[in-house]
Amino acid sequence: MTASAGYILVVGAGSWGTTLAAMLADKGFDVLLWAQEEKVVDQINNENTNEIYLPGIKLPFSLRATHNLVDAAAPARYIVNAVPTQYIRSVFLPLKAHLNCESVIVSVSKGIEIGTLLTPSLILKEILGRPVSVLSGPSFAKEVLDRKPTAVTLAAEDKKTGLLLQEVFNTDYFRVYTHDDIIGVEFGGALKNVVAIAAGICDGMGLGYNARAALITRGLSEIARLGLSMNAQKMTFSGLSGLGDLVLTCTAGLSRNYTVGFKLGQGMKLADITGQMPQIAEGVATTLSAHDLSKKQEVDMPITKQVYLTLYEDKPPSEALNDLMNRSLKMEFHGY
Repeated sequence: MTASAGYILVVGAGSWGTTLAAMLADKGFDVLLWAQEEKVVDQINNENTNEIYLPGIKLPFSLRATHNLVDAAAPARYIVNAVPTQYIRSVFLPLKAHLNCESVIVSVSKGIEIGTLLTPSLILKEILGRPVSVLSGPSFAKEVLDRKPTAVTLAAEDKKTGLLLQEVFNTDYFRVYTHDDIIGVEFGGALKNVVAIAAGICDGMGLGYNARAALITRGLSEIARLGLSMNAQKMTFSGLSGLGDLVLTCTAGLSRNYTVGFKLGQGMKLADITGQMPQIAEGVATTLSAHDLSKKQEVDMPITKQVYLTLYEDKPPSEALNDLMNRSLKMEFHGY
């Protein structure tokens, strides 16, 4: 199988971008992967590895990499954005005048841009002036590389585009479902990282399974409230890109955001934690954006507020816990 009328360009050679590029190359597509670091490009092209982001993994021989994004983007039929949310604008702005008018854009990034409070698809749509589809859901890169069963959601404005991309990404171990709620899918993918930090703090403090279950459930409530205020569909948050991604990220050590929280719960400082991590924990920046957006939309998000205070105002996790548990009593589904 090959990509029709051009190749697939994956922009961003972190663990997830490289994983998707490898999966598509294995499927038979002509895939080009853009990396900012020349060392990564050289490793992929000469050694079929990406030791910075996927150490010890052998990549397909057919996968190619480049450091020249403008030249790579011009003939691409499909462009997959895998750039961390806070860097999307700087990476894609130079591409606007160089894209093929028929290029199909798909975003797999998860987050909310600081300042503008836009999701990745909205950032790209603002820059490129064309529809952007979204792929999201519970999917750790390592398990996809190991071909373990995974299911995700592909959201698109246009049904035909959604069906096309479903066929592009679907494999016998990577099952793709279609949806039309782009904003809901993106809010689920972004905000679950904030709750994952909280879940990590919870486990780092040794608060037990009861506490973590409550945190996940009430976290989902917050995600849905903010998403609904942005015109997302309520049912989206019970799906793969909502509940599914939330459960995965809040319960597994492979999650960078959970790891940040866990170490915070053990008493480490944020700067020390992030300084030791080779990849970005998107939830740190998303917490700031989500906190700002909740105030703008006048949506009550107590967990997000306490994570924000812990990350950005150095509030001790024990005090954050105390404030959460001693809020005024209310009905469970208050605020929907």
